[in-house]
Amino acid sequence: MLENKTVYLNGQYLPLNEAKISVLDRGFLFGDGVYEVIPSYYGHLFHFQQHMERLENSLAAIRLANPHPRGQWQEILRPLPDASQNQYIYLQITRGVATKRDHAFPENTLPTVFAMCSNIVPFAGKETGIKAVTMDDSRWKLCNAKTVTLLANLLHRQEALDRGGAEAILVRDGYVTEGAASNVFAVIDGILVTPPKGHDILPGITRDVILDIAQQNHMACREDAISLAQLKSADEIWVTSSTREIIPVVELDGQPITDGKPGPVWQRMDQFFQAYKQSLS
Repeated sequence: MLENKTVYLNGQYLPLNEAKISVLDRGFLFGDGVYEVIPSYYGHLFHFQQHMERLENSLAAIRLANPHPRGQWQEILRPLPDASQNQYIYLQITRGVATKRDHAFPENTLPTVFAMCSNIVPFAGKETGIKAVTMDDSRWKLCNAKTVTLLANLLHRQEALDRGGAEAILVRDGYVTEGAASNVFAVIDGILVTPPKGHDILPGITRDVILDIAQQNHMACREDAISLAQLKSADEIWVTSSTREIIPVVELDGQPITDGKPGPVWQRMDQFFQAYKQSLS
């Protein structure tokens, strides 16, 4: 039962239905916090050190001290996953509970630390591909920090769903940034391309793994700006994330990508990625 699932909250492991947070928590009042999502494949935390590095960068971006060193984080999170399942850990840290609602950072507050584990459900559109729509990126300029302030992302994703798509691909000043909940790759003239890291995109761990796998297997790839025109004429488009892995886009803004089926470069990369996961277990 969901309510009996064990979660971690501020030093305690307890059933989900017993985990309570104050209404004065700044995460609730202001979205003042960060989060991290770490896949766990049969109990193995996928690229744990890279996820910790991104967590540290996100905390630094919002000027919140890391409450634990990496070794202690590993001890805290290790009891949560089921070693017989493919799951993911959701970790959230907020600035904690203040005595009053005030925009200024409170002094001497303890951060709120929450973590839970959920099953990774295979994404229904992976084998057949998904429809995506492009739209102007209306988010703030700190997209590289994995903050809990996700309303703009939610609005983009919902607009995509309302328009018959499964994901929104965001565009700023004529160039692709990322998806509402994903990084973006495109195969352009036989080369796998993804936008470079910066304040406009979240530095995805799966994104980095894909680039490493491509280089190790002598697949032409690069980090480079992708114009909207290039995206619309690409041979293949993918969106990637920790829980959905690599999803081919087969239709963009109502137009098929090539023949409207997952492409050969995606098929090859997905095989490499699955083999890589198996090699870590």
